Amino acid sequence: MDNSDEATPAPTLGRVHWESLFDDLEGQLAAEWEAERAARDAESERLRIARLDLRARLRHLCAEHTDTTLHLADGARVPVGLRSLGVDWLAAVSRVPQGARVPSSLLLIPMTSVLGLSVDHGAMLSSLVDESQGALTLRERMSLGFALRDLARRRLPVHLRLLVGDDLHGTIDRAAADHLDLAEHDSGAARRADAVRGFRMVPYTALAAIRVQGTATL
Repeated sequence: MDNSDEATPAPTLGRVHWESLFDDLEGQLAAEWEAERAARDAESERLRIARLDLRARLRHLCAEHTDTTLHLADGARVPVGLRSLGVDWLAAVSRVPQGARVPSSLLLIPMTSVLGLSVDHGAMLSSLVDESQGALTLRERMSLGFALRDLARRRLPVHLRLLVGDDLHGTIDRAAADHLDLAEHDSGAARRADAVRGFRMVPYTALAAIRVQGTATL
C-alpha cells in the first residue's frame, strides 16, 4: 500500500506558512523604517527650534494680536494685546477689564525692557510654527527713535515709564539716535508754553515703556 500521499505536506499549508512569515518580516521592516523616520523628524524639529530666535516668535504673536502679560525690567506686569514689532521695540494696546471706563491706550515697549511674556499654552505652541520669514515689512525696519520721531511730529502727549525714578508726562519735542527731549507738563494737557514745567533729556535705555495718550496707531 502506497502511503506517499500521507507523508507529503499539503502545498496550500506550506504557502500559507511562508506568506505569514513574509508578512511578519514586512511588518517588522515597516516598523523599523517608521521608527527611523520619526527619529529623523524629531531630530530635525529639535535642530529647527534650536535655531529659532525670540524675534521670530514675537513676529508671529504680533501678527495674531496675541493677548499677553509683559514682564518689564522695572518689575511691572502689564496686560496687553500685541500689535506690531519694530527693530528694537514692541507696540501693544493695554488691556482693561470689561466694562471699565478707562480706554485702552497704545504702548511702545523697548525690547531691552522686556524680561518675559506670559501667554497661554496654545499661543506658546503656535509661535513655534515654521513660517517663511520673507522680507521685513517697513514697520519691522523702524527703530524706536523713528517711532518716537513720529510721535513728536504729531505732538501727542506721552507718559514715560522709567526703569528708575518717577514717571514723566509731557510731549516729545524731538527724538535723537539714543535719547529724546521731553517738554514736561501735566497728564492730558496740551503742550503750551504756559503749561510746560521743564525740559528733560531721557536716554532710551532709561525707558521701561511709553504710553501714548490720545489716538495713535503704529
